[in-house]
Amino acid sequence: MALLETRGVTVHYGKSLAVEDVSLRVEEGDVVSIIGANGAGKSTLLRALMGLKPVTDGEIFFGDEKIDGMRTNEIVKRGLILVPEGRRLFPYLSVLTNLRLGASLVEDKDEIEKTLKDVYRLFPRLKERRNQKAGTLSGGEQQMVAIGRGLMGKPKLLCMDEPSLGLAPIVVEAVGEAIKDINGKGVTVLLVEQNVHLALEVASSCYALQVGRVVMSGDMDTMRSSDVVKKAYLGG
Repeated sequence: MALLETRGVTVHYGKSLAVEDVSLRVEEGDVVSIIGANGAGKSTLLRALMGLKPVTDGEIFFGDEKIDGMRTNEIVKRGLILVPEGRRLFPYLSVLTNLRLGASLVEDKDEIEKTLKDVYRLFPRLKERRNQKAGTLSGGEQQMVAIGRGLMGKPKLLCMDEPSLGLAPIVVEAVGEAIKDINGKGVTVLLVEQNVHLALEVASSCYALQVGRVVMSGDMDTMRSSDVVKKAYLGG
């Protein structure tokens, strides 16, 4: 049984069709990427998963539970957590406060402290800057805070929306290593990315979206060798 499955999900903004008949599966323990150009419907799909945008048609399952129609906080309690595009930090609050806000729905205080130590091990710079206002950090450091905040919620599945956006290549590489580390510790990851090289590097399987529809899917070897992917995303 898949940890996450969408079945024929369709989403509209008013009368405009944003996502059409999208079916995908994320198996527990995997890293799955969704690639596509700006406007392909990737972020809309994530918003639908999180209950932030109602589906027009189709169903979304997390484990054996149907979650479309649920409130976002109920979805988060079940372990489906989003690291949003653009990071969306509280810039005037400290790094530590931003991180702790990610654990707002976690009741076990000992577990929160343990997770905080894990986040600091993953991103040592955040411990050094824990009392610094988040808005004064570099883009890469802010992305670390955003990922760390997501981890503080104890995700079973961590959805990441364009984590490489606006970052220097060396920082993108560090984000890729962090994703591998997070997955290696047992967290399933759904990665939405325009940076196809990053998406193909860290994932075990991939879906390509164009104009709201899945046009290609498969394991990494299949995707890298696909003429559709080469022409549309890799400049081949």
